[in-house]
Amino acid sequence: MYHMDTNKLNGKIVERETTKEAVADEIGIDRSTFYRRLKDGKLRIGDMHKICDALVLTKEEAIEIFLVQ
Repeated sequence: MYHMDTNKLNGKIVERETTKEAVADEIGIDRSTFYRRLKDGKLRIGDMHKICDALVLTKEEAIEIFLVQ
């Protein structure tokens, strides 16, 4: 089973000089839903792809964040 590294994701959000609220808005989900999914570590695949696009993540960065064993 894979887990998401929320600390790395939060770091990338800060590094890209944006906010969780802005990312939620950009990927098209309610902010409270985004926070809940981050807390639970249960983002949908589509959300992950949209986050990668929104934060301009490389393939390696995405793997490090979303495919933690």
